[in-house]
Amino acid sequence: MKRTRVFLANIAASLFVLLPIAAEARPDVRKLSCAKAQAMVRQNGAVVFATGPHTYSRFVSNYRYCDSWERLFTQYAKTKDNPKCPVAYECKEPLFNDRWNRFR
Repeated sequence: MKRTRVFLANIAASLFVLLPIAAEARPDVRKLSCAKAQAMVRQNGAVVFATGPHTYSRFVSNYRYCDSWERLFTQYAKTKDNPKCPVAYECKEPLFNDRWNRFR
């Protein structure tokens, strides 16, 4: 019984320490160069960047990171060296359903 309590206390302490680290794991695109942000998306496939103090956005490298009904659209962000950097793509549902437009 005592071992169980110690084990649970250790798990709770670990979560208390690790949760703030996970909350801060989102990179801020405004602090990166355009090339660094683009490379980060290419390397990871999909990245959620902080785009402002209370905003974030998901950037993807290709259509494999989208749902089947979504399409790729170029997504721009303000980076350290470029106010309109074409970082990567975003997955969005198209305004009109165009089944022949899958890879555009």
